[in-house]
Amino acid sequence: MSQAKCLTATEIEQVLAYVATRRFALRNRVMFLTSTLCGMRVGEIASLKIGDVLNADGVVKDFVHLTVAQTKGRHPRTVLLPQKLQAEIQRYMDIRRVSDFSHPLFVTAGGKAFSANVMAQHFFWQYRKCGIVGASSHSGRRSFLTTLANKGISIHILASLAGHRSVNVTMKYLTANDEMKRNAVNLI
Repeated sequence: MSQAKCLTATEIEQVLAYVATRRFALRNRVMFLTSTLCGMRVGEIASLKIGDVLNADGVVKDFVHLTVAQTKGRHPRTVLLPQKLQAEIQRYMDIRRVSDFSHPLFVTAGGKAFSANVMAQHFFWQYRKCGIVGASSHSGRRSFLTTLANKGISIHILASLAGHRSVNVTMKYLTANDEMKRNAVNLI
């Protein structure tokens, strides 16, 4: 099986524009941005509870502690939430108005927690309906890491952000795109 497509900035905007026209627009926007702005796996996103992202006073945290049960490798890790995503989550939570911190952060139309599989299918169909070929639930994660690499972030930092124990695993996520090549040759 080939790797998930790494999304361009234009494709990310294309997805956000599509999501804005659909039912559950804010929920879908925040799910998508959690993938592209944090590099979280779909299973990690699906496992999030409200208490994972909100402080007791209802303000969005600047990090999420993922437990061993929430991660692929059974190694706990901390995911940093960029300010842009914190604002999006706060807006989403203000509209949801759920006070039970053990409640899932993202719920289906039926009010149930997303499973990792259902959320992966959700991302797949969202990309397909946008006309983006080759994208999957892992595309946000690949795009997150490639974007940061393009901005000169060290492979060791990328591995830490991704929760990888080896930089060799992280290197497989990175896509050498035209922008990266242009930036490289312009250093001469």
